[in-house]
Amino acid sequence: MPEVSDTSATGVAYLDHNATTPVDPRVAEEVMKFMLLDYGNAGSRTHTFGQTAKERVQRARTEIADLLACDPAEVIFTSGATESNNLAILGLASHGEETGRKHIVSTLIEHKAVLEPLDELAKRGFEVDLAAPGPGGRVDPEEIIRLVRPDTLLVSTMAVNNETGVIQPIEQVADALRGTDTFFHVDAAQAYGKLIAPLRHDRVDLLSFSGHKIGAPKGIGGLLTRRRGYKRPPLTPLMFGGGQERGLRPGTLPVALIAGLGLASSLAVKEFAQRHARARETRDLLVEALTPLNPQFNSDLEHTIDSTLNFSIPGVDSEAAIVALKDIVAISNGSACTSQTYEPSHVLLASGIGDERVAGALRLSWGYDQTLPNVDELVGRLRSLSRS
Repeated sequence: MPEVSDTSATGVAYLDHNATTPVDPRVAEEVMKFMLLDYGNAGSRTHTFGQTAKERVQRARTEIADLLACDPAEVIFTSGATESNNLAILGLASHGEETGRKHIVSTLIEHKAVLEPLDELAKRGFEVDLAAPGPGGRVDPEEIIRLVRPDTLLVSTMAVNNETGVIQPIEQVADALRGTDTFFHVDAAQAYGKLIAPLRHDRVDLLSFSGHKIGAPKGIGGLLTRRRGYKRPPLTPLMFGGGQERGLRPGTLPVALIAGLGLASSLAVKEFAQRHARARETRDLLVEALTPLNPQFNSDLEHTIDSTLNFSIPGVDSEAAIVALKDIVAISNGSACTSQTYEPSHVLLASGIGDERVAGALRLSWGYDQTLPNVDELVGRLRSLSRS
């Protein structure tokens, strides 16, 4: 695998991959090819430029389908997981209203891109139940299933939490939903390409993902719409005009971005074992380095993805730590989509973590070819803050 740049021109190491990843150089080359050379519109039928674009889009569907173990025709391209989440959740509203199934089950630790569409449905008269996680940040699958009723339209759970990295029990939930009419949606933004087997479960009806979490550009993602037998999920589009993507997502396809997403998906499958091993090595190194500071890990490490650590150091405020470390490492204290509000993490609060510990929470997230900061310097500065 080529070295992926995760340091800035100033030498600051980048440990915020859960927010976005550097674009893989191989993916960047593919994107530029379809920007500068093969720039046709995939909807153009009268010349080879359009045919070349159409063929690359279809190949990308196949590359994504190989990762998800689905039919390429079940892949719908979107701008990313946020749009896909909205299409999956709001797109089922009409079906729920027509059938009288207006109950939805989700969890308290979902991303705002799920919770806010659920709030919108609640305003429309849907009933939404949210399961709470345990102390380690993992939701008990039995708690989710306990909430399911005969009139439950949808269960929506994330595969991996974006703040804590905790892997959620989507396989167990999918198994329990067999034999029911309830649709199952998985927000896989943080899991896509980092986990494989759970995302291939054939009882997952809808699955959202983004390219920029796995080395593809921002602005491209997709929604798996898996058929049951011959029936597709009964989604109603949120936008209209053009008829692209089986009428679910109109607009000219961004061929270059789709090509990048396809290649990134293919690389994630081919290099999965090697990436997993490298990410685990980085985690082990960081955990060992932090141990003298008596860190309080805000997740159950037995159920946490190899590329994320969320922890608090007693006496250290996260904002002070981020400022103190900014010249050596880029890190965060929560979701990039909500961190600018400076509100306490709803994810950590839902797990029962106290306010002081939440205020000190730091998230480190890394890639498979990670350039680490000076770990001794990082630990030393955190130690100084804990004593001040």
